[in-house]
Amino acid sequence: MTTVAIVGAGDIGGATALALAAHDHVGRVVLIDAKGDAAAGKALDIQQSGAVDGFHTQLRGTSDETHVIGCSVCVIADRMGITPGEWQDDEGLGLLERLDRDLAGAPIVFAGAAQTDLLTKAANELRVRRERLIGSSPEAFTSSIKAIVALEARCSPREVMLTVLGRPPRGFVLPWSEASIAGLALPGVLSQAQIARIEARANRLWPPGPNTLGAAAAAVTEAILRTSRRSFSVLTWLEGEFGIRRGAGILPVRMGGDGIADVQVPNLGAREQVQVQTALNA
Repeated sequence: MTTVAIVGAGDIGGATALALAAHDHVGRVVLIDAKGDAAAGKALDIQQSGAVDGFHTQLRGTSDETHVIGCSVCVIADRMGITPGEWQDDEGLGLLERLDRDLAGAPIVFAGAAQTDLLTKAANELRVRRERLIGSSPEAFTSSIKAIVALEARCSPREVMLTVLGRPPRGFVLPWSEASIAGLALPGVLSQAQIARIEARANRLWPPGPNTLGAAAAAVTEAILRTSRRSFSVLTWLEGEFGIRRGAGILPVRMGGDGIADVQVPNLGAREQVQVQTALNA
């Protein structure tokens, strides 16, 4: 049975669990939180909705971190009843150090919007392989931008193809030369005034809300489990891309069972290349 462990049963963790269960592609979801009884209650509440929503995923909540043993993917989310709830800083690093002994190389999905430094420390201090380090929050941000592009173009968000580069929380670059709408180059569909309006609005879309972050974490997790051919914009460890070594950044990638299976570095123009390097070096 395929198991996904979600560490943190706060709003983001709960939204991730709900999305995974509703899609019915995972056999079991385990919510792990220091408030084990509350995590168990949230898991039970989602489980009982399966009779209405028609899914069969098993859910349980616990305070025992060793329940990550045997999981196919581990999602690092947010804790219940704590502000800020996202696992980060030294507490988050200590958590990862404990968990990694039991994960046996399973991919780690960072669901929160404030976990860039935690991912960086996992690579630098714990020497976790890049393929296992996947921050899903940029995919949540990308979905929000696709929605406002679709409004401008009067089309469905599913017709919009674009990626985001840079580094959260402020260093985002939208490479419009690589974007398309219904197979047509985006700059040929939207005017410069529309693109400028989208960029101005995009600056106010960060950070995404808990439900959007949870949906993105669930989508990335399912892509890992199912070896999806779809491309995702995720935060990971750079290994020479855009001239940057030893730093976190957003890349378009495809997923496989071990995490990141294929990195797709876009062919940027000179102006966009400078923008990305500036964002990553800031």
